[in-house]
Amino acid sequence: MDTSEEKFYKLFDLPYAYDALVPYISEKQLNLHHQKHHQGYVTGVNTAFEKMDKARSENIDLDMKLTLKDLSFNLGGYLLHSLFWNNLIPAENRNDKPNGELLNIINDEFGSLERFQKEFTATALSVEGSGWAVLAYCKCTKRPLLMQIEKHNTNIYPAFKILLVLDMWEHSYYLDYQNNRSKYIEAFWKIVNWEKAGERLGRLTL
Repeated sequence: MDTSEEKFYKLFDLPYAYDALVPYISEKQLNLHHQKHHQGYVTGVNTAFEKMDKARSENIDLDMKLTLKDLSFNLGGYLLHSLFWNNLIPAENRNDKPNGELLNIINDEFGSLERFQKEFTATALSVEGSGWAVLAYCKCTKRPLLMQIEKHNTNIYPAFKILLVLDMWEHSYYLDYQNNRSKYIEAFWKIVNWEKAGERLGRLTL
C-alpha cells in the first residue's frame, strides 16, 4: 500500500498574515481557527485514510457507513475551509463590489448586489447550529444559487460549483463576536474577496 505524503492532506499557509484581517477578524481568532480547527479536519481526514489503508493491507473488514461518514465530515471541513480563507482579503486590498460576469449573474438572478447580500446574510443567519452559507453556480441553468450546508457535508447540491463561502460555525467568530452572528456577517462583507469568487466563476464559464 502506497503511504507517500502525496496521498494525504496538509494544512497550507494562509494567503495573508494572521493579523491582516484586523479589525474584522482578530489575529487570535484567525490563528485559532486555522491552526486548531482547520488542522483538526486535516488530521481527521488523514486518519480516515490511514484507517482504510490499514484495513485493506491487512484484509480486515471496515464499518463502511461509519468510516465514510467520518471521511465526508472531515474532508468537507478541509475543503470548505480552504475555500473560505481565499474568500477573505485584507480590507485595504479589496474591491467594494464584484465586477464582470460575477456582477452580471448576481444582477440577473437577484436583481441587485444589495438584494443578493440581503439574501446571503439571511442564509447565513438562519444556518441551524454549525454550518456554512454558500453561493454556488449551476452550469446547467447558468444560475447562481444560495445554499446552506449543515456541518460540512449535509444539504449540498451535488456537483454545483462553489463561488463564495462563509463559515458559520461558532469557532469562526466567537472570540471576536461571541453570539452576535449579525456583526460577524457584517464584518465579512468588509473583507470579502470578490476577485477570487469571480475567478472561480470564470473557470466555469469559459
